Amino acid sequence: MTTIKDVAKMAGVASSTVSCVLNDKGNVSEPTRLRVLEAATQLNYVRHGPASELKRNSTQTIGVIVHDMSSPYFSDLVNGIETVVMSHGYDMIVCSSLGGEKSTAHRYIRERRIDGAIVIAQNIQDQLLIEASEAGFPIVVMDRDLDAQHIVKVLMSDTQGGYLATRYLIDKGHRTIAYISGPSQSECNLHRYQGYLKALKEAGIEENPEWKIGGQYMKQDGYIAAKKLLEGELPSAVFFANDEMAIGGLEAFREHDISIPEQLSVIGFDNIPASQYMNPPLTTFRQPKRDAGQLAGHVLFQMLNGEIVETLYTLDIQCVERDSVRLLNLS
Repeated sequence: MTTIKDVAKMAGVASSTVSCVLNDKGNVSEPTRLRVLEAATQLNYVRHGPASELKRNSTQTIGVIVHDMSSPYFSDLVNGIETVVMSHGYDMIVCSSLGGEKSTAHRYIRERRIDGAIVIAQNIQDQLLIEASEAGFPIVVMDRDLDAQHIVKVLMSDTQGGYLATRYLIDKGHRTIAYISGPSQSECNLHRYQGYLKALKEAGIEENPEWKIGGQYMKQDGYIAAKKLLEGELPSAVFFANDEMAIGGLEAFREHDISIPEQLSVIGFDNIPASQYMNPPLTTFRQPKRDAGQLAGHVLFQMLNGEIVETLYTLDIQCVERDSVRLLNLS
């Protein structure tokens, strides 16, 4: 059976462009429109299912899919997306991917109950996203390096961030640096860890396996990891892969009368609002989440309009220097 992908290949355009033409939607040039219609005729393409009803049944709704709706990490991302969605007169649904294939998010994509999706979750299957995108369903993924021709990626440079955070500690004189990681399946965590290792290697510092402890990006994981560190020889600094875990770690260190940063330096990642109110205020690295959310929103609407877009956008990360890292004697 002929698919939108087949029509797109013959016409030399993206699947999303074919979808726009066949549903009389979006700003597609007349030569391109005629080329798509000719290809569809030659291939005897017949629209079916949700795609054939897209214009008549357009929901005027964009889906934003996150892994954990309670995490403060997502608030700026979602707010950035929302400003763009509202400016286009669309509604926005934010739904959780918890539950995997049984989740509402999974069903929305599979059944095309929304006009497009911005996915900020690792547990939505690659195959589902790829099949949906090849059928002309616009998808933008964030914090996920998915190799697919018709899916746009908006990434923040986690490798750069991990490197800069570790380099910051090294430049302050620290040579013994622990890394409290996020989930092993998280691409963000993997990239931050790679940046951490790169900075250590450049400085001629050997990684201590006992100072790498895994977590799940939750406050309690940072607390538990800090407790494990306290069972052995402490490093001079700890790099937590996100602020939530760093906050949990600070609580554990405080319970054991470890003075921050006098006895131990701590650095986080994400610059969530609570980080500035810690005692001491947490040095961290800021991801331009609101900017990234707005970018993802703009790109998604360009896809809905059948416009040509890049497949990868990368945003830089910045240091937010506060009071949780001590300058050691460099002499």
